[in-house]
Amino acid sequence: MATIGDVAKAAGVSRSTASYVLTGKRTTSLEVRRRVEQAVRDLGYTPNAGARALATSQSKVLGLLVQFLEDEFAPAMLQYMLGVSNVARELGYDILMVTEPDGSQALKRITDSRMVDGVVLMNVADDDERLPVLRASGVPGALVGLPGDCAGLDVFDLDFEEAGRTMVDHLADLGHRDLVLVSQPEHVVERGGAYVWRLRDAALAQAKARGITLHAEYGESQQPAVGRFLDDLLDRHPQATGLLLHNEAAAAALPSVLHARGIQSPRDLSVIGQYSDEFARTFSLPFSSIESAPDRLGRMAVRQLVRRIEQQDPTDPHVVRFVSPELVDRGSTAPPVSPPDVRP
Repeated sequence: MATIGDVAKAAGVSRSTASYVLTGKRTTSLEVRRRVEQAVRDLGYTPNAGARALATSQSKVLGLLVQFLEDEFAPAMLQYMLGVSNVARELGYDILMVTEPDGSQALKRITDSRMVDGVVLMNVADDDERLPVLRASGVPGALVGLPGDCAGLDVFDLDFEEAGRTMVDHLADLGHRDLVLVSQPEHVVERGGAYVWRLRDAALAQAKARGITLHAEYGESQQPAVGRFLDDLLDRHPQATGLLLHNEAAAAALPSVLHARGIQSPRDLSVIGQYSDEFARTFSLPFSSIESAPDRLGRMAVRQLVRRIEQQDPTDPHVVRFVSPELVDRGSTAPPVSPPDVRP
């Protein structure tokens, strides 16, 4: 295994100069820096994490607190995590993933021990118990998800209110007057999943403003329950001509349900969902959708977190940024078919 001495010898510099290049503690010339960096690549040198932490007061590790909850669709969560891990690697940081049910205690443990330089929180609740711990820790944090109180935090999320309005407007503009919205399970709302009621409430308000009917229902998150739910939903709303999906499990199950019932989209039912393009490709979903941008949100959160870690400016204001919804048209919406004339 290569050492810092090997790097220094290969670069033709002293051991201390090689160390200065790698830690950034002192300014070196561009030529020296290039020789050291080339030697690092040639030798496959990896700095000792403990020594680096002592020298720089940084671990070059970011904590990622995430939970895989039974009432949320795990494949959707993985996409957020991929965005976080990819950009962290690009910026020279490793990820420590923490999945403990007691998120507050886990957060306190990794921040008190200075195991991480910063923290990314996911599964953010409206009144999240981890936030007071994060604020008191003095460790920078970034959230993917909007809490009720954003004070002292960098927050990144989709504009779910605008997403709900966009979904309703898209179908209303096509002439639909009776719609059904399938949200995440009700347990997600009870747990503080604000993104559910943000989209739901905005969609209901927009439907009312447009003078159309929107039936809002909480769905299921796993098979076979989600398939049975969709069958029952279509039985209970035969007059509905448009279906809005804010539930990845329902979106993934819908094609087989429609096929079994002989329903074609958009001929018989216009469908619009809210999920990522990658999710649509993974499950071969033919439905138009609002892009949820999980990879982009994860990247935005990590870039802001690393900037805050490396600049260490306590006066730098915190940010709350929303990604605007974008409609990806896959041809699953169309004007509703008028019922045939009834003649005597």
